[in-house]
Amino acid sequence: MSNLLKTLRTEEAGSVIRRFFINTLFDSTFMLLGIIVGSAFAAGANLGIIMVTMVTSSLALGISTGVSVYEAESLEQELRISKLEKAMLIDLENTAVDKKMKSITKIAMVVNFLTPIFSCMVTILPFVFVALHILEINFASWLSVTLALSILFVAGVYLGKIGKNNPWIKGLRMTGFGIIAFIIGFLLDSLV
Repeated sequence: MSNLLKTLRTEEAGSVIRRFFINTLFDSTFMLLGIIVGSAFAAGANLGIIMVTMVTSSLALGISTGVSVYEAESLEQELRISKLEKAMLIDLENTAVDKKMKSITKIAMVVNFLTPIFSCMVTILPFVFVALHILEINFASWLSVTLALSILFVAGVYLGKIGKNNPWIKGLRMTGFGIIAFIIGFLLDSLV
């Protein structure tokens, strides 16, 4: 456990986690926006279908990104180790360097698996309130869209802060992309 915590504190691990977390957060949030537009705003929206689609799509995306990141990062880490071995003329298998790189790969995989589930938990909450007869489905749909856009805004602010850019501009820009995706989906949904 202490090795895992040490690995998490390294800049290399932080960079990998940030990159994959933000990328998957955007992907999953935009996917959920599409599901909300396509099913919650449709005539005769079915709460069960909306919620099951959100959960199953998030799990599928989590598994897909988790596996693909694991495979891609494993390959990249193996190539880095191979270059180091050639430069140092030694075998680095089972060394601290090798273990650290494998830990970073596993952490990236877990982060990528959990990120779509996190997005889903936030955006599905209004529909849970519909199931509990606290909210109406139409209001819950708008609230869910607002939560999805809020995720994009917060992620943009975070990117702006770590990138030394104006965090509010970055947050608004990410939210703007979400609004564009929502409008396109809403227009397409109205054509059907």
